[in-house]
Amino acid sequence: MSDRADGGAAAAPTPAGPQPEPIRFFGTTWVGHDGGYGLRRAGVAAGALAAAVAGCFVLRFAYQGLAIAEVGNFVNLLVVIMFAVCSAIAFRKTWEGFTRRPADTAAEASLRSLKMIGFVGSLLAYFFRSLAEAPGEKLHRAEYDQAIVQYERRRGSRTGNPAARKKPKRK
Repeated sequence: MSDRADGGAAAAPTPAGPQPEPIRFFGTTWVGHDGGYGLRRAGVAAGALAAAVAGCFVLRFAYQGLAIAEVGNFVNLLVVIMFAVCSAIAFRKTWEGFTRRPADTAAEASLRSLKMIGFVGSLLAYFFRSLAEAPGEKLHRAEYDQAIVQYERRRGSRTGNPAARKKPKRK
């Protein structure tokens, strides 16, 4: 019988140093492009494109509902312009989020509803980015590489056992 409280075998020890941050749908496979990374990228690209197409059909049905309700050309035009502008802004903000962290989180939070309205733009940004890499991989890789360099620098500056150093004598 096991001595552990959870009854399982001992887990593998966590390696020393910085650990890569997982990316949604990819986990940490982006580090070495292993574990079905290529298939995951293809799946994410296909899924994002399929969701964008489905979203366009939903918007088309909504537009047809406005036409059936005979709300007028002005309202129809406003709705089309609103979705186009929101989708363009959502695409741009989502694309920027793949390359750098947001500087102002309050401003990002205030744009959340706009990005929800322009969800087709966000899905298209996800699709196009996943054709080249895992969305956000470039940002995560730069941060991870920087963390490794800093860790090695801190680790390399240590020399010897600090407990074995001679202590100065008190007078």
